[in-house]
Amino acid sequence: MNNTTSSRGTRILGSAALVTMVAALAFGLLFSPPEVDQQDAVRLMYIHLPSIAVAYSGFAITLVGSALYLRNGSAFWDLLAGAAAEIAVVFTAFLLISGALWGKPTWGVYWQWDPRLTSTTVMFIMYLGYLALRRLELPREVRSRRAAVLGIISFVNVIIVHYSVQWWRGLHQGQTLGVDTKLDGLMLFSLFLGLAAFLLVGAWLLIHRFRLAWLERQVEVIHFEQALAERRAEDSGFGSLGGAL
Repeated sequence: MNNTTSSRGTRILGSAALVTMVAALAFGLLFSPPEVDQQDAVRLMYIHLPSIAVAYSGFAITLVGSALYLRNGSAFWDLLAGAAAEIAVVFTAFLLISGALWGKPTWGVYWQWDPRLTSTTVMFIMYLGYLALRRLELPREVRSRRAAVLGIISFVNVIIVHYSVQWWRGLHQGQTLGVDTKLDGLMLFSLFLGLAAFLLVGAWLLIHRFRLAWLERQVEVIHFEQALAERRAEDSGFGSLGGAL
């Protein structure tokens, strides 16, 4: 059994993520110009929006993995769904923190009960519940099936978060990227560079977290088989003793 989560592929991916992240930070903090109204506060956009991209991607993988697990019961999809949710929850935390820091100079407060902020917080809490469910002391199949159902249901709130700025009025601005985007030049390039960097980091983290979860499962299987073998040996010993008596 391979006892490491590293491989040549992950090292290449990690190097690419590191180089891209350094370049994204350089462009986001130094080369990209300040925005007319928000000035340097707009630089938080290069963290905020890439965090959304990683969170959405992770929750989408959780959705697909959960559905496929319910279909065929494969441990691969169950572990992938859980690993993706963990990564996505971390980046959702980045999203909420950067949003609060951005909101202070833009709105004058760190927090408003805005539809986008509120639905994002609910999404964060729901997926924390999903991760908590995966830690419950239940039979593995029962726990995985319940988590898969919750993973599918929770994705409904991802859709609500995405369209909340269109469905309800609030302080949060509309979609930044789209056919009518106002970003151009270095700002647009810096944003796409940040998106690439965060997605590479998210992919690197996902691979390692999945491999770690797979190793943990293999250890559980080995321990279970050893315990079963010891129990059978004990039963066999009692049986031999009973026959002798």
